[in-house]
Amino acid sequence: MSTPFDLPQRPRLGISACLLGDPVRYNGGHKESYLCSRSLAQHFDFVPLCPEVAIGLGIPREAIRLVGDPAAPRAVGNRHQRDHTEALAEFGEIMAAQLADISGYIFMQKSPSCGLERVKVYQANGHPVDGGGRGIYANAFCALHPDLPVEEDGRLNDPVLRENFLTRVYAHAQWQAMRRAGLSHKAVIDFHSRYKYQLMANDPVQYKALGRLLGSIGEHPVDVIGPRYFSALMIALKKCATRGTHSNVLQHLCGYLKRHLSREEKAELQRLIEQYRSGIVPLVVPMTLLKHHFNGHPDRYIAQQAYLQPHPEELSLRNAL
Repeated sequence: MSTPFDLPQRPRLGISACLLGDPVRYNGGHKESYLCSRSLAQHFDFVPLCPEVAIGLGIPREAIRLVGDPAAPRAVGNRHQRDHTEALAEFGEIMAAQLADISGYIFMQKSPSCGLERVKVYQANGHPVDGGGRGIYANAFCALHPDLPVEEDGRLNDPVLRENFLTRVYAHAQWQAMRRAGLSHKAVIDFHSRYKYQLMANDPVQYKALGRLLGSIGEHPVDVIGPRYFSALMIALKKCATRGTHSNVLQHLCGYLKRHLSREEKAELQRLIEQYRSGIVPLVVPMTLLKHHFNGHPDRYIAQQAYLQPHPEELSLRNAL
């Protein structure tokens, strides 16, 4: 069965160096994530970065924090008030240019340089503002890579968010491989065809909208319609699939087997799908039975669907969905 992670090379991910156990934090410590350093490291090539060390701050060093306007905060030292904003933002822009080939980025949460959201932004009265802001380096980097899958380490402990992020990472890597091979109208349509049911699970409304967009693909140069399509795809995939949308896709897939299965086999599939919809069993249970039936009754169109295996089985990402 063709899978979306049949890639010429392992996907590369940017990552905050402290999450891999590097002692680069302001106090000389680290924030090792075993999920990243042990589990994900078996499937990805990490590019570890610590922007604070990269701009010349030592280890250990004075802690920095965000202050001022949450929409445009400044990064300053706690004691001496030295401003590191421009240096962190410039490094973010430099690395965004150098890491054009990565397929995702895992940032350190709550960091004034790397945090993606809810980073404390302190006001003149010494209290943080509600809602917080985004780290300076992360903000500059992400502004130049709006389609890149990004996530914070803490959120990856949520199985739904973890599966969603890695589904996007492999979709991004697959798109990059296709672009390197040569972008064409047919390649874009084939790519969309592979992600049909994954899109239906993540965002049924955008699935239909993207189909309409590609309905007039021949009227646009591929270097215009391709990036436009991919940006919309990544936005759609960022929406987490639910038990309801997954169940809907499972029912669609069952339709390809209706002429091949006995009444008892169909009833068993329906029972497992309903148990999944009700929260009794994880997604992997009905999915495993579906794959078993498709192995016995192959269908060329279904065999190339990313939805059946959007990421390596060894990651066991659907066991907890």
